[in-house]
Amino acid sequence: MSRRPLRAGLIGLGAMGRNHARVLSSLDGVDLVGVLDPAGDPTGAARNARVVATLAELIALRLDYAVVACPTASHEEIGMALADNGVPALIEKPLAHSVPAAQRLVDAFDRAGLVAGVGHIERFNPALQSLRARLESGELGEVFQVVTRRQGPFPHRIADVGVVKDLATHDIDLTSWVTGHDYASVSSRTVSKSGRPHEDMVCVVGDLSDGTLVSHLVNWLSPHKERFTAVTGERGCLVADTLTADLTFHANGAVTTEWEALRAFRGVAEGDMVRYAIPKREPLLVEHERFRDAVQGKATEIVTLDQGLRTVEVAEAVLDSARRKAFVELRTPGSPTPALAMVTQRS
Repeated sequence: MSRRPLRAGLIGLGAMGRNHARVLSSLDGVDLVGVLDPAGDPTGAARNARVVATLAELIALRLDYAVVACPTASHEEIGMALADNGVPALIEKPLAHSVPAAQRLVDAFDRAGLVAGVGHIERFNPALQSLRARLESGELGEVFQVVTRRQGPFPHRIADVGVVKDLATHDIDLTSWVTGHDYASVSSRTVSKSGRPHEDMVCVVGDLSDGTLVSHLVNWLSPHKERFTAVTGERGCLVADTLTADLTFHANGAVTTEWEALRAFRGVAEGDMVRYAIPKREPLLVEHERFRDAVQGKATEIVTLDQGLRTVEVAEAVLDSARRKAFVELRTPGSPTPALAMVTQRS
């Protein structure tokens, strides 16, 4: 006996919402039955789905789950209403605009016993999935450092949060995910040059719970678009380009050089370089397939609300560090202490 298609709803038809609509419209085992956007659907992105103006109308369509792709400031209100009405939800990143709001969403979906996830799409990028698998198998040996760069032109569609919560949350989540370790501390600096009320550039350094060093450079001020992740360990360096989904391994040198000037350098030398051939499926499609399977009760890996909450905690620690020009130590996950456990002023 075949299972009936899941009835999905979508909140928001902005740039990301239109991508969600495209994938949901062709996703096996799912019918996109309704879309909520107060501005309607002038581009026809909803395809054959009914377009409604209120959340009550959308919920009345007997949804099996909903995708929340509206501005971050509305995530809490909409997510709480979905939880109260028994509707599982995939909520775009970041989970919420603040730690308390994110915690309320976690609690609401937990109380309701509903499947819920966060749309941290980089986890489903083929290059990062391959990188993570190689780290787990020990190919790099001990991990020393994770460096990310996420730069590009200003996105006029973003107005309610700055570059930390919009873009840097990608790097925060993927760094914890590929390494399997939480952030222990951060120190950061931000600037705002585009005339908007929020920051548009951030530099972050910090460390993870196992002592791994991290560094993030994120901005909306560069004409050059870059999505770079490098993990350096005792056997070399893995470099992922998530724009092209390429993963390259730069091995430490194993051949003795006869060049005296180079031989005098006692550190690591360059070895072989390998660019891996990996299957490249669209990350957003994989994300939707995983969440569909989770709603159907199948064992699969999604980004949980608890994980989304932790990312918001680290993002707020980054902003707090920049405001105070201070080193911020984060709480241990699961502890009852506040997210920002200690702030130490640096001279």
